[in-house]
Amino acid sequence: MGHKGFSDKVLVCSVALFLLPLHSAYGDVSYYFPEEMKRGSVIGNIAKDLGLEASRLSARKARIDTEGNRKRYCDINLTSGDLIVTERIDREELCGEKVSCLLSFELVLENPLELHRISLQIQDINDNSPIFPKDTIKLEIRESADKGARYRVNAAHDADIGQNAVQSYVLQRNNHFVLSVQTTSAGSKYGELVLDKELDREKQQELQLLITAVDGGTPQRSGTVVIHVTVLDANDNAPVFSQAVYKASLPENSPLGTLVVTVSSTDADEGVNGEVMYEFSRMSDKARKMFTLDQKTGDITVIGELDYEEESKYEMFVEGKDGYGLSSDTKVIIDITDINDNAPVIYLKSLSNPIPENASPGTEVGIINVQDRDSENNRQVHCSIQQHVPFNLVPSIKNYYSLVTSGELDRELVSDYNITITATDEGSPPLSSSKTVQLSVADVNDNPPVFEEQSYSAHVTENNKPGSSVCSVTARDPDWGQNGAVIYSLLPGEMNGVPVSSLLSVNGDTGVIHAVRSFDYEQFRSFKVQVMARDNGSPPLSSNVTVSVASSNPRADMVQICRSAPEQAVNPLFPGRH
Repeated sequence: MGHKGFSDKVLVCSVALFLLPLHSAYGDVSYYFPEEMKRGSVIGNIAKDLGLEASRLSARKARIDTEGNRKRYCDINLTSGDLIVTERIDREELCGEKVSCLLSFELVLENPLELHRISLQIQDINDNSPIFPKDTIKLEIRESADKGARYRVNAAHDADIGQNAVQSYVLQRNNHFVLSVQTTSAGSKYGELVLDKELDREKQQELQLLITAVDGGTPQRSGTVVIHVTVLDANDNAPVFSQAVYKASLPENSPLGTLVVTVSSTDADEGVNGEVMYEFSRMSDKARKMFTLDQKTGDITVIGELDYEEESKYEMFVEGKDGYGLSSDTKVIIDITDINDNAPVIYLKSLSNPIPENASPGTEVGIINVQDRDSENNRQVHCSIQQHVPFNLVPSIKNYYSLVTSGELDRELVSDYNITITATDEGSPPLSSSKTVQLSVADVNDNPPVFEEQSYSAHVTENNKPGSSVCSVTARDPDWGQNGAVIYSLLPGEMNGVPVSSLLSVNGDTGVIHAVRSFDYEQFRSFKVQVMARDNGSPPLSSNVTVSVASSNPRADMVQICRSAPEQAVNPLFPGRH
């Protein structure tokens, strides 16, 4: 059900679309509610209506997206899933005289990416009063006018629509006129003064009449106009326009002074009674800033900077009035055509940064949204990415793209990427824009420590001093931080029943091997120990190396530096070393 007090909403879900590597669903939901709701008012529970889990809205980065810089009129409560009003919604400002007033935007969720089109059907309330084009209307009527003569009064305009628009007119009681309410083929109403009792200029040269326009809203609103009648000799023909509706079309880059259209009318009367002057009788404030009308020629020209993206159609009414106040009007419709004057805009909606180097190909690292304010082919956009980087752009829902890995990453080879994305439209000539995304590769512990030598040998002089240095070993780990920090240790073992830990020790930080005790040449002439190099990653990686130790008689000098065994092959990880 819709929110209390609102019309029932219409919920239509489309078939789910699956676009690899994303699994994304597209659904539509529509709400009907009145304009001018207070900020914070609840329109409906969008989570419930779309079958979403309200508890996961925040984790999935649920948000309302609009095109370009258009105002966001509503938002989603990430706790409850309610769709709430965040800006004043004035139907007249948004849609003017259109019968249907529709706001559209998109609900975007991530992980996985989902896109739902939300439609708000804005219902009119009676918040505008009828307004006549002028406060005073001047009529000059010959005293010889026959009973039953009719004089049209320009219609009052009410910005509201339907029943809330002008429904009737009331004429204040007087001695000469009654009011007849007429309806045009378009459904709008206007009043005609009908002469009910002949005029006598010698008795009364001027009359003041008051007409009130009332709408059909609740509560009812009204507006008034004063009719100033001057009694003259006959002027019995009103101007007649050559067309009931004038239509014109011009591109949005039309320069100031461009002639749009010329309206013209004829009057069967002669002299002043047949001279027609033109003026705008009804037009929007936007149109008034864009166009001007020559009172004598009827030429409508451009005076403002036209922008298709701001307004694509203008409608206005022109009144033709003869020298003594008889008039008629015509409608002018001006369509603005689009040119390719807006380059695509790239928005980075989401980015996982940094990304671990062991991420598998096809991993989504970011979401890109591309928008172009132009229309038709001018807004059709193609996206591309620079070559020679292990990333691809994969088209997703509508104008969304996923930035995914396309190959293996290795932080030890490349730790940072600057990825340039280019968007180009199909206009003539095409326009394009670029955006650079900076992405770092995070280290994982994928390299074990590697000793510089495949094996080591050392000599110790008999009766050496305990604690003396025997030799040192060195291992390298190309990983970063704790993943590359090397710790040395002796592996357990025995020599002649004696643990090697009672003979030698190794410095865990430096790899220097020390004698724990004095060696007896006759007891420990030669032996081997295993040294392990382990990194500090999680889980840790390690490698071992063999150190061959030989003792010599006191006449031989103690060797302090480990040497690689001469029979070993060259270490392929350290070319040139043995």
